[in-house]
Parts: sequence; structure tokens; C-alpha cells
Amino acid sequence: MGKLNILVVEDGQSQREMLKGFLAGEGHRVAGAEDGNAAIQQVRDGHFDLLLLDFKMPGMNGIEILKKIKNINPQISVVMMTAYGTIETAVDAMKLGAVDYITKPIDLDELIVLVGRISERQTLIRENEILRKKLWKKEISTGQIIYKDPGMEEIVNMAGRVAPSRTTVLIQGESGTGKELFARLVHATSPRSGKPMVVVNCGAIPETLLESELFGHEKGAFTGASARRIGRFEEADGGTLFLDEIGELSPAVQVKLLRFLQEREFQRLGGNQTIRADVRIISATNRNLEERVKEGTFREDLYYRLNVVSMTIPPLRDRRGDIQVLIEYFIKQFSSENDKEIDGLSSEAMDTLLKYDYPGNVRELENIIERAVVIARDRVISIKDLPFEDISPDLFTGHKEGGALKDEIESLERKRIEQALEETGNNQTRAAELLGLTERTLRYKLKKHGLKE
Repeated sequence: MGKLNILVVEDGQSQREMLKGFLAGEGHRVAGAEDGNAAIQQVRDGHFDLLLLDFKMPGMNGIEILKKIKNINPQISVVMMTAYGTIETAVDAMKLGAVDYITKPIDLDELIVLVGRISERQTLIRENEILRKKLWKKEISTGQIIYKDPGMEEIVNMAGRVAPSRTTVLIQGESGTGKELFARLVHATSPRSGKPMVVVNCGAIPETLLESELFGHEKGAFTGASARRIGRFEEADGGTLFLDEIGELSPAVQVKLLRFLQEREFQRLGGNQTIRADVRIISATNRNLEERVKEGTFREDLYYRLNVVSMTIPPLRDRRGDIQVLIEYFIKQFSSENDKEIDGLSSEAMDTLLKYDYPGNVRELENIIERAVVIARDRVISIKDLPFEDISPDLFTGHKEGGALKDEIESLERKRIEQALEETGNNQTRAAELLGLTERTLRYKLKKHGLKE
């Protein structure tokens, strides 16, 4: 637990001195103030991470002190100390910026836990601020990771902490959650940022060509190999190789990748020369690799080599607090790109978007907003600009009960595939990307639903 600068604001001297002594004994730097004026002056004169603020104070009460303290420094964490009878007031104080409250008489064990939680939060904020400054100073474009959810903040923080190492990172999550953006964040804030980050979608390349794509080949290695080709590992030397859809690797390529991770060397297809490369591997998957290991389709030793540090990006339906900020970001982005003036959404359209479950995650939301911006005739996007007329009600929160769920899902899947093919002019590559699927999976689903390939 990090050590904090704490100010105890308590008019009772014995209580104030007891708390100061206890917190100092835990290693924190602690000062005291007997009333609001003294507290405000100390905040102006010094630096504090945390205020323990008694609600009942002579002169100004805790609410008044809180407002003045937050005007001086909004970053200070404030915990209200309150008697049982004034808990409701303490909750009101939290609405004004207090992070928590603790009841009197104070349980010192509870206080330790509370201060520890605030210390961890302060550390996270500082580390993320360092990360943002690092990105700004290097003027690196990592793509936009837009979030408000505290869980996403922890993942961004993890990316910043793992970036300086050469450790392999496995990014897991459903299609469309933004796994590549996090890979770019790790690369961009690492010492390798001056070298390339090479991206390979393992699911989009035919199995017979993937080995050559990754490791290169010599002239004559196979029919049509008319010249030597440098593979992606050599292209990424000194930088990062991002292997998306890692779960699609064939057994033969898994063996060669494992050898590289163990020895840091490989051979081109059809060649005898051993080539060394300094490449950091970041991989991503929307599959459950542990299940594939159990099934025998993915090597267990390779899984553990790839999964030294794991980051799991939650689906958008599990971080609903991010939906509105993403909507606002995408409206601004696509309005600018299409030279349109869009002020926002109608209340009905916003309510619909906030309730939707987004099986395609952020990528689907991005597509919905782009479409709405393009076709909107007014400056406010309305419900008629959203593509929900053919969407099953089961994909909205508050699902309706009854019906054959499997049949509804099958019907929805078919409609979404048909819609994607229509929007992309039957371009299967673009349709698969729009749906968050690999081309191989899309071809399987086309056959399953009896649709023309």
C-alpha cells in the first residue's frame, strides 16, 4: 500500500490525536486541523492526498468545508466521518465529491481497509497520468481507447505497466471489443515504439499460406514461390508482432511459433539458414484457448508461453457506462469525416442505444453511429436512423421471456449476415470484418444457413 499525505479534520482533540497517531503508525504522513478554516488554509499551503473530514464542525459544517476544499483541489480524496444518525447527509456529501464515509465510533480495521483502497486508487490515477504524458511526449498515435468504466481503467493501467518489458501478452475478448487497440497501446508506450508493430490476422490467411506469411520462404519452396520472401517476423525485428486470432493457428505453425518463443530463432519455409530476430509477441483471441487446449487443438506449452501476461477486454454490454461516451466520440468523428453537422441523438434514439446488447461490441456501435450520421437528414439522429427494425428484442436489456430461443438466435444471425453482405456488396472479407468474424467462420455460417457463398 502506498503512503499518503493525510489531513484529519476533527474538532475533538483526543479523537484527532488518536487518528493521527494511528495513521502515522501505519506509515502515512499525517497532519491535523481543528476546524474548517484551518483545514482550508492547510490545503492551500500544502499537498494532501486524503482528508478525513468530520461532518459536525464548529463554524462551517462538513458539507461547506467539502465544497471549498474541492474548489481548491478537485483531486483530493475526501472521506466523511459521521455518526449513525447523519449517514444520509454523508451520502449527500458523496454526491458532491466525497469518495466514501465512515461511521463513528471509528473501527480502525475498517479505516485501514478504506485508506488502502484510496491509496490503490491514487496509485492507479498517477500511473495512468504518467502513461498519458508518455503518449503525449512521444506524439504517438495509438488509436482511441474511449472509456469511463473503472474496469477499463485498470486494463489501460496494466497495459502501461507491462509495456516496458519484452514479456508476451495475450489479449482476450469477444470480437469487436478493441483488442488491437490495446496491443497498439502496449507497443506505443514501450521502448520498441520506434520500430514497427506488424499485424497479422491469423484467421484471415489461408492455412496453407500462413506459415510463409509469418516466417517467409525461399525461392522454389513451393509451387509459385518464384523469389525469396521476407516474413513478418523479420519485418518486425526490433519491434512487435501482433498475432490476431491466434486460436486459428494450425498445429505445424504452432510448433514453429513455440520454437521461436523458446529460442528466438526460426527458418524460412524451404530454407536451412537459422535466422534470429528480436520480436515481442502480443497475441489476441476471441476463443477460449484453455478449452482448445483441453480439446487437443492448441498446444498447452504454447498457450503458457503466450499467456505470461493476460488482459481480458470485457464486452460492451458489461460496461454500459462506456456506451454514451463512445456514442459521443463516434458522432464527433463521423460528423467531421462526412462534413456534417450532427448535434446528437433524440432521447428515444439514445435510450434505444443504451439498452441494446451489442453482440458485435464497440465495432458494431461504431458501425451503427457511422451509418446514422451518413443517412441522417436532420442535425439530431432519430430512432428511424438506427438499424433496429429487424433486430430481435432479446438483444435489448429486459429480454422478453418465451419463444424458442435457439430459433430466434438462428434467425437473427441469418438476418445480420444478409444485412452485412448487402451493405458490403457481397464482399465476404468486409462482411466478416463488419460482423466481427473470421472469413473461415463466415463461410461456415453461410453454408449453415443455406446462403450463397
